[in-house]
Amino acid sequence: MSIISDNRPTLAQSLWQTGDERMKFLLLAVMGSIALWLSAKIQVPFYPVPITMQTFVVLVVGMAFGWRLGATTVLLYLAEGALGLPVFAGSPERGIGVAYMAGPTGGYLLGFLVAAAVVGWLGQRGWDRRIATTLAAMALGTAIIYVPGLIWLGMAIGWDKPVLGLGLWPFLPGDALKVALAALVLPSIWRLARHR
Repeated sequence: MSIISDNRPTLAQSLWQTGDERMKFLLLAVMGSIALWLSAKIQVPFYPVPITMQTFVVLVVGMAFGWRLGATTVLLYLAEGALGLPVFAGSPERGIGVAYMAGPTGGYLLGFLVAAAVVGWLGQRGWDRRIATTLAAMALGTAIIYVPGLIWLGMAIGWDKPVLGLGLWPFLPGDALKVALAALVLPSIWRLARHR
C-alpha cells in the first residue's frame, strides 16, 4: 500500500510514479509548503479586496496529493509558521509565530488543514478528474475554510462586530474565481497526464 494514497492514484502519484515512496512523500510535502508560503505573498488586485492565491493552493495541493499527504503538507506549513517563519499572509508586518496564529485569522488556518484533508479524500475518489466534481469539491473545501475562520474571527473581535462583512462577503468573488480556476486546471492536468 502506498503511503501517499490508499484509493485511486492521486494526481501527484500519476505524475511522479518512480522513486522511494517515503522520499517522494517528504519532497512533495516540502514543495507544497513552499507553494503555500509563496501563495500567501502573492496579492492579486481585486474588488472589493485584494486576494491571495493561498486558498487555491491549499485546495489544489489537498486534492492533487490526497488526504494524508495534503494534510501533512498543511501541517508542515503551519509548523513553519508556528516556529516564526514569515509564511503567512501579512507576516511579518502583522506578526509571526504562534501570536499570529492566535490572532483573528487563526481559524482560517485551521480550516486550511481540514479542507486539505477533505478535498484530498475526494481527490482519492476521482473527484478531481471532471470539471463538475472538482467544482463541487473546491466549493466544499472553501466552505470548510470559512466555518472555523468565521467562528474564530467572531470570538476574536466580538460578535457585535460585522463578522460576515469582515471575514466572508468581501472574499467571495475572489474565492469563486479560484474555485472556477481549480475546476479547470485539475481536470486539464489529468487529461494531459493520460495522454502522456
